Amino acid sequence: MRRVISASLLTTLSLLSIAAMAAPTGTVFTANERGNSISQVDLATGQVTTMPLDIAPHNVQVTPDGKRLLAVGMSEHAGHHRGQVSGDLLVFDLPLGPKPVFRLPVAGHPGHVITDASSNIAYVTDASNNAVQVYDLTAKRQVASIKTGKYPHGLRLSPDGRTIYVANVKSNNVSVLDAVSQRELGRIAVGTAPVQVGFAPDGKQAYVSLSAENSLGLIDTATRKLTSKVKVGRTPIQIFATPDGRQVFVADQGSSKQPDNRVSVVDPKVGKTIAEVQTGPGAHGVAISSDGQYVFVSNIESSTMSVIDSQQHVVVTSYKVGDGPNGISYRE
Repeated sequence: MRRVISASLLTTLSLLSIAAMAAPTGTVFTANERGNSISQVDLATGQVTTMPLDIAPHNVQVTPDGKRLLAVGMSEHAGHHRGQVSGDLLVFDLPLGPKPVFRLPVAGHPGHVITDASSNIAYVTDASNNAVQVYDLTAKRQVASIKTGKYPHGLRLSPDGRTIYVANVKSNNVSVLDAVSQRELGRIAVGTAPVQVGFAPDGKQAYVSLSAENSLGLIDTATRKLTSKVKVGRTPIQIFATPDGRQVFVADQGSSKQPDNRVSVVDPKVGKTIAEVQTGPGAHGVAISSDGQYVFVSNIESSTMSVIDSQQHVVVTSYKVGDGPNGISYRE
């Protein structure tokens, strides 16, 4: 049975949750696309620092080694060149400095960025060119371009570091890329308007948000086939599984005129939504603490970041960040 947490219960349940669990620590970063900025939230102190950028960042990602923060978005300074849109990949050292240590141009429309397990090779989805652009961060240059389906957006590296799944919004499939040979291995038909993907910790299952179907698709990674769909809230965007694999948190954004303000909690073992958590209007990005106790959600329409107790399924606190936060990432 789906459990909806009403606003009237939030205060009481939040206090109980805080008493039962250790307070969150670490740092959360949000890409504030409407505000041309990145916000840094220190969870231990509650301090929020927002840094202006010369790009409109759509996504941020802490590298696996925790030493860098990557941000991608459309460039203000580059504009359009010969009718083509262009963006940038910004690379920051952590702790976060006032400026990127270097930047690399993306001659297209960048959406999301990840790196390989070594933190040295970056992959950026490019919706304009139907490709994933590949960058060597040590050499500071582009080294490859991998063709995908139409309008690639969200992407994730498999737990074993061997494959990358890419959600292709306009071709209704997921590209499977080989992270070693940097080529496309195949495509998985999933449903209408897939936006982001995720993996179970053991890598045996993958997940994909189907934004036009209000559902979460479950994929068997051994057969590379969609096995089922789970109904969630309106226009699901980002997704993330807990480290124990028992839950998948799905941000339900809705539309700009009718934003949703929920995060659906899916039990992938039984294939059902088991709870809904009210966060803020336009729930978009999802990240999870290393111990799985807390889930962090960016809310576009309220310019906030919510912290959810993953066991009690309630918001324990929220922070005001920059305007229109999209992508989100956590550093321990």
